[in-house]
Amino acid sequence: MGISRDSMHKRRATGGKKKAWRKKRKYELGRQPANTKLSSNKTVRRIRVRGGNVKWRALRLDTGNYSWGSEAVTRKTRILDVVYNASNNELVRTQTLVKSAIVQVDAAPFKQWYHQHYGVEIGRKKKTTAAAKKEGEEGEAAAAAATEEVKQSNHVQRKLEKRQQTRKLDPRIEEQFGGGRLLASISSRPGQCGRADGYILEGKELDFYMKKIQRKKGKGAA
Repeated sequence: MGISRDSMHKRRATGGKKKAWRKKRKYELGRQPANTKLSSNKTVRRIRVRGGNVKWRALRLDTGNYSWGSEAVTRKTRILDVVYNASNNELVRTQTLVKSAIVQVDAAPFKQWYHQHYGVEIGRKKKTTAAAKKEGEEGEAAAAAATEEVKQSNHVQRKLEKRQQTRKLDPRIEEQFGGGRLLASISSRPGQCGRADGYILEGKELDFYMKKIQRKKGKGAA
């Protein structure tokens, strides 16, 4: 029968049935949802729509462009997991990528950019003094060799110092860098444009979703 968006098949307000007085029309058709899945086997379909236009229906994706708003930087990164969806828990269970889904993305491209831009490595776990001392002795020679390789010019050093004066990093985001995963929200529509792009959660929005995720975990444990 197909999915139809017309009102001819609907009952009247009184509950009576309507007679079909004409055939279905092409412009009244509906298409089933894409339900884009998180998978490394990327699959995007080209769909011809009304007016000869084209939609890109993503069926399987695992990467996207994610922007870090406060730093004004965007990087292509891997989507690792779907952790929250305000509308439907089933979409989290089935790892479905939809607009406004909260996902975890790989922090490596952003970590690399941060080190290059500010000269600061973030997300390194703080070790105990004994472990740090032992590692320090072992890594001294390696570190000396590495510093020789990446010797920076005075100009670059001055530039990094100047940037560090205005550097601010939210401790919750720094904590996420330690785990190698950042919470992000999908802002594109994978079933319409074939991409799962979005932005990294920060500030009050990050607080809000972290509380929601924690509450959900608590319910699951109970």
